[in-house]
Amino acid sequence: MAEHELVVRAARAVTPEGERPVSVVVDGGRITDVLDGVDATVDADRELRLAEDEVLLPGLVDSHVHVNEPGRTEWEGFASATRAAALGGVTTIVDMPLNSVPPTTTVEGLKAKRAAAEGKLAVDVGFWGGAVPENTGPDTTSVLSDLWSEGVYGFKAFLSPSGVDEFGHLTAERLEAAATAIQAFGGRLIVHAEDPKVLDSAPAASGREYADFLASRPDEAENAAISLVIETARRTGVRAHILHLSSASALPLIARAKEEGVALTVETCPHYLTLAAEEVPAGATSYKCCPPIRDSANRDLLWRALRDGLIDCVVTDHSPSTPDLKHLDTGDFGTAWGGVAGLQVGFAAVWTEASGRDVPLTEVVRWMSASPAAVAGVEGKGSIAVGNDADLAVFAPEEAFHVEARSLAHRNPVSAYDGADLKGRVRRTLLRGVEITADSVSGRMITRS
Repeated sequence: MAEHELVVRAARAVTPEGERPVSVVVDGGRITDVLDGVDATVDADRELRLAEDEVLLPGLVDSHVHVNEPGRTEWEGFASATRAAALGGVTTIVDMPLNSVPPTTTVEGLKAKRAAAEGKLAVDVGFWGGAVPENTGPDTTSVLSDLWSEGVYGFKAFLSPSGVDEFGHLTAERLEAAATAIQAFGGRLIVHAEDPKVLDSAPAASGREYADFLASRPDEAENAAISLVIETARRTGVRAHILHLSSASALPLIARAKEEGVALTVETCPHYLTLAAEEVPAGATSYKCCPPIRDSANRDLLWRALRDGLIDCVVTDHSPSTPDLKHLDTGDFGTAWGGVAGLQVGFAAVWTEASGRDVPLTEVVRWMSASPAAVAGVEGKGSIAVGNDADLAVFAPEEAFHVEARSLAHRNPVSAYDGADLKGRVRRTLLRGVEITADSVSGRMITRS
């Protein structure tokens, strides 16, 4: 018997100290040593040596994924979602509390999620809870603390209609109640921030022109809702997180709040960083999401905010549906379901855009691994460091590939990235030191410590 179980040797590896040559030692599914140099002396039963064109990355962490099982498994399920994640270098996802039926707004709903996931996971999966009108009233906020005790990572709330009847949105008063209750037990409140009054006063979305849909979701809807979240967090002290920021005009609000010490974090998504409103073809409802993809000037400002540290992380908001709900036949942006499916290709899309902007791989990896893990509170993930799980991805940053939605592991062949030419292919993904294969079900359900 050798002294160690596995050594992974990489001339290029992205570590917390930067990119460098390392030999990563793995025992019992965890990283037990990170030695300098690709040829460090290690006695191990197994050895994986990366090719010259490959870079060793920590497994990515995607804290914004809609799996939809149970109840809407035809949209996406745990087997298909976690397989797609692994193919994209993602080894941990945190599942959103909707669009499953029941939603994860009670302990019973959480148990239904866990039962549905049993025996199907290719990667590790944690769960968000939900804050809705039914569990934020004067006599019902104990439901939130019960969910927290069961190990959810925090609580998602909508300030405008969510799109599904079983997950209602919160008024300003209910948001305050939820924030107060969640702060009391040290939880985290994550918010879909669009103001319903602004949305109601905007032109209604209809037809095949993306510009008309964009006009129905103006920047001011995000700005007004983000202001409300900031004021609520300032008053209550709750840890607040802004989901899927698309509006760059909200960045000054966010900057001021952070400077004042408000406990605020912010995410954006690959589609806001890589796509632009003026490039969306007529009738291409695969691009529809809420908040919407905005113009290229807005995109440039989001990139600047990421590099300045104002935006904390990048996650996919993988929100798929069946093709019929996208109304691909009519191309009507007003009636189509809103959501971009990008779990498998989100990292490659961001890296493709980043490399064209001279953004180093180390930054992209941090935004999509260590940072979402820190924001969500997922421990033992997101970096190649001693004590962490040996979740690793073997990445060929210069390998080009053409995206065909029908060839992705997502359950349904609809994606805004269909037809895109990207670079950066994940060739292998390891979960706790074991390579994930097509039939792997070694993923675990993880909980907040």
